[in-house]
Amino acid sequence: MALKFGPFLVVAWLWVALGINYVDRQMVYSIFPVLKRDLLFTDAQLGLVGSLFSWVYTLAMPFAGRLADRFRRDRLIVFSILLWSLATLACGLATSLALFLAARIVLGLTQALYYPAAVGLLAAAHGDATRSRALGIHQSAQLAGIVIGGWYGGWMADHVSWRMGFAAAALVGLGYALVLHRALPASPPPVSNEPGSLADFANLFRSRCYTALAAAFFSFCAMLWIFYAWLPNYLYERFHLSMTESGFNATIFVQASCGLGVVAGGALADRLAKRTPAARFYVAAAGILLCAPFGYLTFAAPTLNLTRLYSVAYGLFSGFMVANVFAASYDVIARRHFGLGAGVLNMIGGIAASIMIYLAGALKGTIGFAGLLQWIAVACALSAVTLVFSVRHYHRMERSS
Repeated sequence: MALKFGPFLVVAWLWVALGINYVDRQMVYSIFPVLKRDLLFTDAQLGLVGSLFSWVYTLAMPFAGRLADRFRRDRLIVFSILLWSLATLACGLATSLALFLAARIVLGLTQALYYPAAVGLLAAAHGDATRSRALGIHQSAQLAGIVIGGWYGGWMADHVSWRMGFAAAALVGLGYALVLHRALPASPPPVSNEPGSLADFANLFRSRCYTALAAAFFSFCAMLWIFYAWLPNYLYERFHLSMTESGFNATIFVQASCGLGVVAGGALADRLAKRTPAARFYVAAAGILLCAPFGYLTFAAPTLNLTRLYSVAYGLFSGFMVANVFAASYDVIARRHFGLGAGVLNMIGGIAASIMIYLAGALKGTIGFAGLLQWIAVACALSAVTLVFSVRHYHRMERSS
């Protein structure tokens, strides 16, 4: 299925788009102290900043996935960027807690339109030989966006104005939407224009492999989003860093190493998949199993240097999962459901994020982050083992039939 431009040039265009997406959603986590000061947020309400976004983003995912299977994906991508940039601007203009949370809700709804369309477009353009690498490279923009957003939000709050930070980010998004409107090639025609149904949703979970992958992704995102949402504030309070320093330290080490893990995990899975059909599942499971203890240790370390070291290890192994979760799912679901399959996985990850971002804030003063993360680490390990056994059972049954 040929596109006007090379498939990896499309990856490059969408890499920038996803990076902007994550800058706009991530920068808020580095300005929690000024939100407490200017808009009178409590710790629990700061948890709502992430949770409300995630709930809306999550619940919209299956609908967004269905749209990506029925309409031109390039147009959905541009439309999403335009709308979420306006929502980012609204965050900077908010004059009360309620208005700020409302803007975050709109941001979640409009950003939901992007991911299933982008991943479906890339998956259709890349075959088995390059799919993990293409989706992994695209996903690595999330890491860059988190690093930039974490540093940028804190720096603007410290040196300029958190409101100007949102306004400038919104202008960048609006400008890039216009660039993509002209530069992004038209997506292939949709596979089917038939209306979706609950049966399509149920069919995804008839695959034992997809179901086990979804459960593993839930556990993985439960830990991942505590990092994204709460590590900057944890470093600010635990080691008395500035907002700029805490935002930078909370993102650069984990995200840079995760980028290496994404590249290595994607290349490894594509190579192994030539001989082992379930390779993408196995590499993803290995990533979850190996990153889990380091996630706990990052929040339990007694010194800043150890926190950095453990976050590097966590990021490296988590990259194996990031590179392969969607690529693995496309090995077991029909092409006509690529958008829906990505949307449902993102929904499941979003449910985990929504619960854990709020729960971490609510439990911060009792069991603390480390207490919560030790249980999530156990769940991650169990889900990784379950994924491997489910995939092995599926392939044994397939060979015997």
